[in-house]
Amino acid sequence: MSLNLENKTYFITGVANKKSVATHTAKTLIANGAQCIFSAQNADNLAQIRKIFPDSPAFILDVTNKDHINNLSSEINKYTTRLDGILHSIAFARFDLPPVAFHETPREYFLEAAQISSFSLVEIANALKNTLEKNASVVTISISNTRATSYGYLGPIKAMLETTVCYLAKSFSIIGEIRFNSVGAGPLKTSASAGIPDYIDNYLFSEELTIRKKNLATSEVANTAAFLLSPMSSGINAQNIIVDAGMSSNYFDQKVVKTYAQNRE
Repeated sequence: MSLNLENKTYFITGVANKKSVATHTAKTLIANGAQCIFSAQNADNLAQIRKIFPDSPAFILDVTNKDHINNLSSEINKYTTRLDGILHSIAFARFDLPPVAFHETPREYFLEAAQISSFSLVEIANALKNTLEKNASVVTISISNTRATSYGYLGPIKAMLETTVCYLAKSFSIIGEIRFNSVGAGPLKTSASAGIPDYIDNYLFSEELTIRKKNLATSEVANTAAFLLSPMSSGINAQNIIVDAGMSSNYFDQKVVKTYAQNRE
């Protein structure tokens, strides 16, 4: 089934390397006829984008820099006057401290991560509100509903992001039929996730909890994001779509339960 993306243009954030969700999503969009404009957090990311997508425009957007946000519309307008959608795939949290309990999270760490991982979606959407088509789609990448301890303070910030999606959908309704949705991805094997403490153990454990006993592929999350960005998902708005291969319905998988029970004996 074609996503019907001929003559459509999307703004893609968050391409860090060839393994990232943003990379896979953009490849799906381009394969279905779309044009993509990319932003990079820094010069290293920009070099990666130009290597992976040599035929697509790209520029640096540091979402912590107010000038970059203020100039975002003019940057986009160098390449197009209308956007059919935005992929927000930006997340950041500091894990350079020794592991601490959630209630010991430093204020400055939480606020920094909240601005980059959640509020940047608000700022980007607001900056591009006059460039978005009246029926455009905005998608952000969140996490599944595992509430994994290893996510630390990034977990509540992702919950903030999902709620932000709903409020953006409501506030943008005065402009047109612009939709906002998030994809709640289960554990993925990406470079970004590798920096989370104990993530590999969680990743291996999550495979046992999937109904199919096979871990989630990054392309599966990306395909869902591409669908949400396309007109094929026109009836979906203000939602968090869980993509976790059934893991969230399988916490009491009998094989896992029995393995734990046997180890307790």
